[in-house]
Amino acid sequence: MSLVSEIPAADPNLVAEHYARRLAFETDCSDVRQAMTSGNVDFVLIDVRGPALFQERHIPGAINLPHGKMTARKMDEWPENTLFVVYCAGPHCNGTDKAALRLGTLGKRVKVMIGGMIGWADEGYSLEGE
Repeated sequence: MSLVSEIPAADPNLVAEHYARRLAFETDCSDVRQAMTSGNVDFVLIDVRGPALFQERHIPGAINLPHGKMTARKMDEWPENTLFVVYCAGPHCNGTDKAALRLGTLGKRVKVMIGGMIGWADEGYSLEGE
């Protein structure tokens, strides 16, 4: 028996349930870019890094809104059922988690773009900035 099969795989129904739930919380750079380039943007893309880093470079179409600035008043500038997609520097940054927590607490729909800026660059996608 290998280390892979030592612990039995989950029931296929549990696997499907787990990954459906996971995808309800996150998206990836490829899906975000596809939506942005096709013009089928049904979400607001938010860069949660600080303004200086955003000015330096960011994903085209993103707005800058650090999680500390996500107040009820600010978020009410968008329609009630708006989907927000948040990203940060990359997997080493928990800014997206803090932003998702804040948005969820405010009753907003949110997904994290896994990979953040590092994932976007790894895919070879272009950035905007100075």
